This record gives sequence, C-alpha cells and structure tokens, in this order.
Amino acid sequence: MASLNSVNLIGRVGKDPEVRTFEGGSKLATFTLATDEAYTDKSGQRQESTEWHNIVLNGRLADVAERFVRKGSMLYIGGKIKTRSWQDQQGQKHYQTEIVGLQLQLLDKREAQATAPQPARQSAPAPAPQYQQPAPPPQYSAPAPTPQYSAPAPQPQYSAPAPPPQYGMQDDGPDLPF
Repeated sequence: MASLNSVNLIGRVGKDPEVRTFEGGSKLATFTLATDEAYTDKSGQRQESTEWHNIVLNGRLADVAERFVRKGSMLYIGGKIKTRSWQDQQGQKHYQTEIVGLQLQLLDKREAQATAPQPARQSAPAPAPQYQQPAPPPQYSAPAPTPQYSAPAPQPQYSAPAPPPQYGMQDDGPDLPF
C-alpha cells in the first residue's frame, strides 16, 4: 500500500532565518514557525495553544527565505516531515523532527514585505510571492506594455458558398502525365 508524507502549515516565523552557505554555493535556511489553535473546552472556557515547528529550506527556497522572511512574517509552508537522529559526545541519542519545505508562500501584504531589509546588491524586481523548490529560477523582463484599445475590427462579409465541384469527365485542357 502507498503512503503519504505531506505537511501544510500556515503560521508566523519565530525568528529570522539562519542561513548557511556551503562550498558549492548551495544554501540551507532554518527557522521556527508557530501555528496557533483556539477552541472552547467542555466548561466553556476558550483555550489557545501554540505549536512550534522547525522548518528547513534548501536551494532556491533558502535564498528566498534569506531575502524576504523575517521574524513575524506570515507564511504558508508545504513540505514533508523528516526526523533526524544523532549521538552526542556522552553517547546519548537525540532526535529532532523537522519540516522540510518544498513550497513557500509569503502571506504578508506587499507593503510589509517591502519594509524587510534587502541586501544592497539586489537590483532586480522582487519575485512573485509563491515559490516551489523544483521550479526554475524566475526570468525577469521588462513589464508588459499597456494594451491599446481601438474600435472593434470589422466583421468579415460572407457570400454564398461556392458551387460543389463537378466530378466526371470534363475537357479542361491537355492531359498531364502525372
């Protein structure tokens, strides 16, 4: 039987992403994301709980997180759950469950994103606010020209259909050898 490992989260970033760049130029970004839940218990009291998730983004998504994601940003993360384990120096085994992000969508308004500090080297326009890991990098070009509207094109005039072809023996000229 097939299985499914899929996670969809909407929440706020708990701290600015920590980004590591490796020798080949690839990047890895990690940060926490808080999701809230509110409900009314049996006694009628409103209860709220916050769940914290460890988010890991790599490649192009890590670059986007480095440039646009800040503490308090509202994000959609689509990805999968992965649990890492390691042994410390005392021989104790540790586990950490992470969300490996495959999709990232910035949910804050454009004005809020514009106030995030930008690297000085950035001169291209900001990319669209939804990103997916497998997609190729966006290609930037000049904005499309504003369409110019004019009077509607004249409608074609239709005439009577041509008479059907006549099949049979007709003398239309010399016989051709092909």
